[in-house]
Order: sequence, then C-alpha cells, then structure tokens
Amino acid sequence: MGMSVTISAAAAEDAEQIFKLQYLAFQREAELYGNYLIQPLTQSLDSLKEELATDTVLVARLGDEVVGTVRGNVDEEGTGKIAKLCVHPRLQGHGLGARLLRAVEEALAGHAGTTRFRLHTGHKSESNLRLYRNAGYTQVGGRTASDGVQLVILEKDTKDPTEFAVSA
Repeated sequence: MGMSVTISAAAAEDAEQIFKLQYLAFQREAELYGNYLIQPLTQSLDSLKEELATDTVLVARLGDEVVGTVRGNVDEEGTGKIAKLCVHPRLQGHGLGARLLRAVEEALAGHAGTTRFRLHTGHKSESNLRLYRNAGYTQVGGRTASDGVQLVILEKDTKDPTEFAVSA
C-alpha cells in the first residue's frame, strides 16, 4: 500500500474537498466546547473559495484525497496569520499537522517583511496547544471568539533558530 502524503498549494477545484474535510475535522472541537456554531463549521463554501483566491492555502493529499489543510496570509504589519489547520481524523496523531504547520510557515516566510507567525486555538484544545508549543509558539494573549469560545493566541518569531532547518 505505502502511499505517502504530499503537501502542495491548493487549487480552486479543491474547494469542496477542503470544505468537507474542515467540517469533519472540526467536529471534535465542536464537541469539546459543546458548540456546533464554531466558525469552521459555519463557514460557507463561497467564503472558503474567496480564501482560496486570496490566501496561501495548502493541502495534504493521500493519492487524490485531501486529508489535511491549512491557510494563512501576511498582514501589513508583517504578521503571518495561520488558520484552520486540520487533519482528517483517521490520520491525526501521525505528525501531519506538524508538517502542514511547517509548510505554511515556510510559505508565509517567503513574503517580504514577515516577522512573526500568529495563530489561535480554543483554550481546552490540549492537542492543538501541544502541537503549537512543540513548534515554538508561546501564548501572547487570549480573547473570546464571536461564537463564545475562549481562544488562546500564540506567536513565534520567524527568526526562531529551529525554523526551516534543511534536512538531507
């Protein structure tokens, strides 16, 4: 069997697969918070298509199937904002989330003037917090999302010495 997962830029025709994956992958988060109105579950397909056209959107593929995705963009202050990192439930816990995170960081770091990365996750999302902390992120604040979920905001400097190590 031995198919490997590849990560690449998303194409417009990936929109429906990303939409379905996002809905599936964020069910666990919705259950954790007892809130099925979280933004990844209520986002429209048209809104996702707009993000595909304007943001850096990466997908992880197993054959033709999209099994992971992440989005990001760089704001005018040089902050690479990372969002909606998700992995198909059957592939979670195998390092694919970390690979997607590194890939989007590398893509966003390629924009002139990117100085830091910022992302957020729910305060009860221990596996997400562990992933981000292991990747060098530290908590810089918090806020309440429009859906009522308490978010932890994390950042890391793009100059992190462990970043972008070239592997042989």
